[in-house]
Amino acid sequence: MKPFSIQTGAKGFAHGAGRATMTAAIALGVALVTTSLISGCTQESQNQLGRSIQNWTGTNGVLDVLSGEKLYMRFIQIDKLSTALATGGKRDKARPYRFGYGVHDRNFNYKADPGEKKVYFEVSDYSTPYVFYENAGE
Repeated sequence: MKPFSIQTGAKGFAHGAGRATMTAAIALGVALVTTSLISGCTQESQNQLGRSIQNWTGTNGVLDVLSGEKLYMRFIQIDKLSTALATGGKRDKARPYRFGYGVHDRNFNYKADPGEKKVYFEVSDYSTPYVFYENAGE
């Protein structure tokens, strides 16, 4: 009885294996590298990824800032509302405020009128009562 052997072609792959085997081997290698990189992330890195996913992203957000029960200020056409992160130190922590860019709607009509410009804003999670929502009316 002869011992089992595999005949290889010029490129070192078994006859009949061809490109499919090479593609599968590359895909497996990429999957292993990706898995090892993800599992090597610290818990804080994974938390930061989670926080970035929690940020609201859209095209027509509205932020109403309240004073008591009255509407005090409104920002419209907000495309992203983000949670601030501390910079520095070994641990990046979420700061207690949110920020973004939007048009300051001075007359509360949900439209960017002449003279109403896109501005940067920040709202505190502790002391600023605000309501953030998507304007589905436009």
